[in-house]
Amino acid sequence: MSFFESKTYSQILPNGKMWLFHFTQEVKSFITQPSFGHALQGPGFYEISGIAYSGNGRIAKVMVSADGGKSWAQAALQDPVQPKAFTRFRMPWRWDGQPAILQSRASDEAGNVQPTRAEFVAARGQTEKPVPTPLAFPNQHYNSITSWGIDSKGEIKHVYA
Repeated sequence: MSFFESKTYSQILPNGKMWLFHFTQEVKSFITQPSFGHALQGPGFYEISGIAYSGNGRIAKVMVSADGGKSWAQAALQDPVQPKAFTRFRMPWRWDGQPAILQSRASDEAGNVQPTRAEFVAARGQTEKPVPTPLAFPNQHYNSITSWGIDSKGEIKHVYA
């Protein structure tokens, strides 16, 4: 590690202590289809798919929600499921044309669970100003749940849920 890793990539936590820069990639998943920049062509059946990974071992399961985390269903993991590697997940979904919020939440074989945004902010703090795009990283090792909002026209955007 150099001066720049410790100066630039270490985070100040809400309690005033510093979280030292580290290379571990915490458990994370995100939906890649449908997602930001895509649009649904009307009510019907779609496949929700995405990627999960963990720097602590294999992905054990991925849960998917279409109602902003009120209910969850387990997605199928695509073989091979290797330690410390991307794992594809997928599940069928019927969109009824109503607004929806898609989320995924991964767990790894070590028992680590991807945090909600509220859990992440409580542990690590909030950025000083909102992140303008989901393509930007609000801080290093940001592994909380990513939410895609679908409006009644089928347009998809990033939402903070």
